[in-house]
Amino acid sequence: MNRFLLRLWGMLLLGWLTLPQLAAAQTPGLDPNVPNQPGLATPTLPPRATPASAAATRRVLAHPRRLVLETEAIDRPVLRRYKVRTSVPDSLSALREVRDLVLGLQGDSYLTASADELHWSRDTVRVRLYVGEQFRWAYLRNGNLGDGLLTRAGYREKFFRHTPFVPEDWAKLQERILTEAENQGFPFASVGLDSVHLSGHDIAGRVVLKRGRVVVFDSLQIVGNSKTKKRFLTKYLQIFPGQPFSQQRVAAAAQLLRQLPYVKLRAEPEVRFALGRARVYLLLDDRPSNQFDAIVGILPNSNASQTGVQFTGDVTINLRNIKGGGKQLGLQWRKTDAISQLLDAQYVHPNFFGTPLEVAGTFNLYKQTNAFLTLRPRLQVTYPTARAGRVSFFTEQRNSFLLDTLLRQKTVLPDTIDSQYNSYGLGYAWNSLDDLFFPHRGYLVNAQGAVGTKKIVKNGELKPELYDGIPLNSTQYSFGLRAERYFPVKRAGVLLLRLRGEGLLNSRLFVNDLFRLGGLNSLRGFNENQFYTSSYAVATAEFRQFIGPDSYAFLFTDQAYLRHDIESDRFSDQPTGVGAGLSFRTAAGLFQFVYSVGRASNQAFELKSSKIHFGLTSRF
Repeated sequence: MNRFLLRLWGMLLLGWLTLPQLAAAQTPGLDPNVPNQPGLATPTLPPRATPASAAATRRVLAHPRRLVLETEAIDRPVLRRYKVRTSVPDSLSALREVRDLVLGLQGDSYLTASADELHWSRDTVRVRLYVGEQFRWAYLRNGNLGDGLLTRAGYREKFFRHTPFVPEDWAKLQERILTEAENQGFPFASVGLDSVHLSGHDIAGRVVLKRGRVVVFDSLQIVGNSKTKKRFLTKYLQIFPGQPFSQQRVAAAAQLLRQLPYVKLRAEPEVRFALGRARVYLLLDDRPSNQFDAIVGILPNSNASQTGVQFTGDVTINLRNIKGGGKQLGLQWRKTDAISQLLDAQYVHPNFFGTPLEVAGTFNLYKQTNAFLTLRPRLQVTYPTARAGRVSFFTEQRNSFLLDTLLRQKTVLPDTIDSQYNSYGLGYAWNSLDDLFFPHRGYLVNAQGAVGTKKIVKNGELKPELYDGIPLNSTQYSFGLRAERYFPVKRAGVLLLRLRGEGLLNSRLFVNDLFRLGGLNSLRGFNENQFYTSSYAVATAEFRQFIGPDSYAFLFTDQAYLRHDIESDRFSDQPTGVGAGLSFRTAAGLFQFVYSVGRASNQAFELKSSKIHFGLTSRF
């Protein structure tokens, strides 16, 4: 009889081990057909009560019960590792507690664990529990898989030799093998055990993959009103006709498409298989993304000897997805105050020479009248990915020239100087926002670091002896970080938390080397570029209450810490900006109004120092 029972257990175990992937990954339930659970599947019913009323029925069902586990003395040390409640509120909770215990034992390699008998009394449930021996892997060998595929799936022979047989580990290995197979052109593959051998409580076998029919990509099909060219999307998504089918590329397509501001993904990409070919359908619509901005700022006059206000301006033109090929061209002019102007230009060319690389060129000009002029051309190559974000390599040259007409009268080296800085750096960006323009949830991370050589160029208008003791060539480091998190709040609210910072490291810094902080785009409540800083960090909390798909009112606070590390002028400050605003859609575009006020060491919270910005953004 014992020999018959042993064979029966062996047959049930082999049947379970050789189930397909989906069945092997399922969690055992209370099905009476599941092996090792005969008693738990059909337990003895608790004593039937006959209360006189419905209230009495509820009191009986909710009667607390004591749970008593009866098992062999040799199995008690094993059970001490599991937290089992000895008191449960009702009969159903007792069943669940016993079920969870049995499933936990089976998941920890005690495959024959079972609840054989349950005895009910008025306030006690007694369970006859069988734990059994812990099953182990004798070995798991490679059947017909290539060594490379099995290695990429995470298989190591030492993990499956004389180690506990954990069903979850085996299911995860199957899952990883199937993932590798479906990314190499076999989306209908299945995996299982072959040549299974059971010796006592040791399990041995070979992992075997049935690949099924090989499948290759057929083409991309665009469903919707998008005018984006199929040729561009094929290169951008790296889904080429004739290449082996890859589920990973299909899954990554949705994330990559959400990073494009000029298309809207209506639904996840769909795949249809026929005759060994896979056709991918993209449900895309165009969205207005070409941008024209005109913003006017009204600020108190920065010259203390003058009264009234001064106006600032910001004009932006941004053309995206030119001719449906994903190219971008942007131009921005800003008048930050009465003596300063800024010009930015950018061109982005995706799929450079048919590769997934994106090449961008930018140019920045900053002019402060009668002080200095700075030119910053930059060339950047970016590799966009869905899982790892966007990785960039860039090279930048920064040239600064003095415009002061009174240099011959200087007796000390001025705080601004002629210089040239050539740098090389790496950048990284990650974006999981649900919408690029009006996000409600998700993350945005952008970081970069650069190193290069700064060369101080002697100005012929300055006396040569003023440069004595100044290192004309030095190494300079720069870094920057911007991280944002959007939280949905109730039905139409969004909380934005942002951290932004930059820093410069050099033995001798000058004013025209520094970062500029302040204004609508960095630190609200202050004049544009009010602070010149060698390093800073700005933390922002902003609550937006949406009153439409692209209209909202908002409250914000900006808290900054900055340092100004110039040889003759070193200080730090902790400016704070608070305010409110409104952004709403009009027939002419998106209108935005922002009112802010700031406090710093030389500026108090006062109405006369408040800032008002309003502007119109038109997308077409």
